[in-house]
Amino acid sequence: MNPTDEQTAAADAFHAGHHLALQAGAGTGKTTTLTLLARTTARRGRYLAYNRAIAQDATARFPKSVLCKTAHALAYAAIGHRYTRRLNAPRRPAWQTGQALGITKSIRIGEREVTQKALSNAALRTVTRFCHTADEAISRHHVPHLRGLENTDLHTQLAAHIVPIARKAWADLQHPADGTVRFDHDHYLKIWALTQPRIDADFLLLDEAQDTNPVVEQIFLAQRDHAQLVMVGDSAQAIYQWRGAKDVMTGFDGTQLALSQSFRFGPDLAAEANRWLHLADAPIRLTGTPAVATELGPVTHPDAVLCRTNVGAMAQVMTLMAAGHRVALAGGGDSLHALALAARDLKEGRRTHHPELILFPCWGDLQDYAAYDPAGRDLQPLVNLVDTHGTDAILAAVGQLAPEQHAQVTVSTAHKAKGREWSRVLIADDFARPQDNNTADRTDPPPPPAPIDDAEARLAYVAVTRARQRLDLGGLSWVHDHPDGQPWQAP
Repeated sequence: MNPTDEQTAAADAFHAGHHLALQAGAGTGKTTTLTLLARTTARRGRYLAYNRAIAQDATARFPKSVLCKTAHALAYAAIGHRYTRRLNAPRRPAWQTGQALGITKSIRIGEREVTQKALSNAALRTVTRFCHTADEAISRHHVPHLRGLENTDLHTQLAAHIVPIARKAWADLQHPADGTVRFDHDHYLKIWALTQPRIDADFLLLDEAQDTNPVVEQIFLAQRDHAQLVMVGDSAQAIYQWRGAKDVMTGFDGTQLALSQSFRFGPDLAAEANRWLHLADAPIRLTGTPAVATELGPVTHPDAVLCRTNVGAMAQVMTLMAAGHRVALAGGGDSLHALALAARDLKEGRRTHHPELILFPCWGDLQDYAAYDPAGRDLQPLVNLVDTHGTDAILAAVGQLAPEQHAQVTVSTAHKAKGREWSRVLIADDFARPQDNNTADRTDPPPPPAPIDDAEARLAYVAVTRARQRLDLGGLSWVHDHPDGQPWQAP
C-alpha cells in the first residue's frame, strides 16, 4: 500500500527525531503507520501495547529491531519475577485479608452501617486505585466512593478508617517471599514505577495513548531525555476516565499530527462520525474511503448490537434469545452473572459482597436508592431488569451464551467494542437522549433538552464507527432532532 500524505508526514517527523503525538481516527491504519515508521530505521525500539494480545499481534508485524511488550511485561522482567511465589497465591475472601490487617468490626458512617466485609473490600480497592496512579503514597483520594456514602463529609470519614489499613496492605506487598495480601500484576508494575526505571531503547511507541493510566504515563514520559517518544491513539476514543485512564495525547510536548483517512468505512459513515467528533470537541475529523460503500439505515439482522451499559446488554441478550437467536456477549457474562447473584442475595434478605451493592442490606433498600437518590439513578435499569425478569431468568440467559464464532449476533457494550468492527451494526436503545434536569413546575413550551455531554459523545463516536457495511443508528437517532446534533460541515 502506498502511504498517504498523512502517513508520509508522520514518517518525516519520526526520521527528524521529533517527539510525536499521532491522532489516529477510527479505521485509519495506526498500526500500519507505526510499522512503516519502524521499518524505515535501524534504531532499536520498544512498542508498548495496551494488552498481551495486541503485543503478540504486533510482534508478527514489526521488525525484530522493535520489541513489542506490555508495560506489565517490562515490569515483570525487571522486578515482578521476584514475586513469583506470591503471584499465584490462592484467592481468599476480602474480609479474611481485612481481618488479618486489623479490620475486626463494623463502623457506622451517617445512616449506613459499613460492615467488616465492606471495609476490607474498600481497603483493597484503595490499594488497586493507588497502583494506577503516579502518586508516591496512598492518601484519601485513592479511597473508592461507596454507594450511599457519596457525600464529601461521609467519604472523608470513611477514608480516615481506610487509609491506614491500605498503607499497611501496601507495606505487606513489598515482601517478595510471603505476605497477607494477595499479590497481583498491578502491584509489581507500581513497585517498578516507583524505582523510576530507564527503558533501554532509542525510541518508544505507545499505543492506545488516550487510555493510558497515570502510572504508565509516568514511566513513558520519564524516558524522553534518552529516547524518542511516539504516542498514537484517538483522543475521541478516551472512554475509560471512570476507571483512572488519562488521555496523555492532547497535552504532550511534541509534534502533533493526525491520520484522518479511514479505510474501514465510506463517506456517509464518516459524516456521521464527524457529527460526534464535533460534539466531543475532538481534534480531528475523518474522511471516508469512497470505494467502501457504507450505508446508514435499518438493520434487521445485525452482526453486532452495541449497548451503553452492561445491564442494557443483558436486556438485549434476553430479547434476542427469546426470538430464537444464538447470542454471544463480548467479554463473556461474568460481570452480569456476578450482578445477578448479588441481586438474588439482596432479594433473599442477605447482604452481598458485590462492590457496587455492598452497603445495601436488602433489595427494597436498593430499589428506594435507585428510584429516589440522584446518585443511584444509573442503578435503575438493573432494578427494572431484575424486577421484570427475575434473577433466575438472567442467570439462565448468561448460561446459554454462545461463543462468538458460533453466534448469529454479538451483543457488546460500546466500551468492549473499542478496537473491533463488524459488517452490520445496530445501536441499542439504552443510549438515552440528554434529559433536562429542571424538576420545577413547568409550563408550555417545554424547556430545551440538556446539552450533549462530551464523554457521551465520545462513547457514541466509538459505537458508530464499528460498522463496515451498514449502520443502524437506533438508540442514537434522537441526535437528528437535538439542537446540538446537526451534521458537522467543514469550514
